[in-house]
Amino acid sequence: MNINLSNGFAKAQTKFFRFLADKFFARRYGHRAVVLETIAGVPGMVAGMWIHLKSLRQMRTGYGPMIRELLAEAENERMHLMFFIEIAKPNVFERWLILAAQAIFWNYYFVLYVCSPTTAHLMVHHFEEEAVKSYTSYLNMVESGSVENVPAPKLAIDYYGLKETAKLNDLIKCVRADEQRHAVANAKFAKKRQPELARGIAFVDLPPERCESEEAQGRRDAA
Repeated sequence: MNINLSNGFAKAQTKFFRFLADKFFARRYGHRAVVLETIAGVPGMVAGMWIHLKSLRQMRTGYGPMIRELLAEAENERMHLMFFIEIAKPNVFERWLILAAQAIFWNYYFVLYVCSPTTAHLMVHHFEEEAVKSYTSYLNMVESGSVENVPAPKLAIDYYGLKETAKLNDLIKCVRADEQRHAVANAKFAKKRQPELARGIAFVDLPPERCESEEAQGRRDAA
């Protein structure tokens, strides 16, 4: 698929999903994060799995860096969900919505990735850029006093290596940095078009990963 056509389709899909998020959650950013992070954890896992299987089928090396970056993205988005579940406390309706959204989006993204990896990565790039905007709005509401700046969950403090006194605004800044990294990585993967040409780019010219210390990295497996 032509790169401009792919980008146009990816942007259109992003606007559609943004419309749905605005319709359901408006400015309830904590609840919005719970549902959207459930979906955000899908692309990295689907893409990583597909490229892993492609490497096995072709019996070729060189895919490792991209696979690891994508699976790390999926794991990172899963952790975001764990953090915001403690803050937002999703209700029964939202839990059912999560199940439905994940089931639909998993199958949709799998088909899209098999048919056009470039389009799929561009869509995730735009998703992540929208996530950065949403978390910036959320941060502004917290820092202006519109939303209570509650203590950050212990899980988030351990994951990022934050101070024990860390607050919600500190957590949002770290999550927003994660989303920016994923946006850059997926834009680079899309630009390379073919996964085998993207080897190594996951570790070049990307924003620093998260806010975590080396000590915190050693505690991540506990989750």
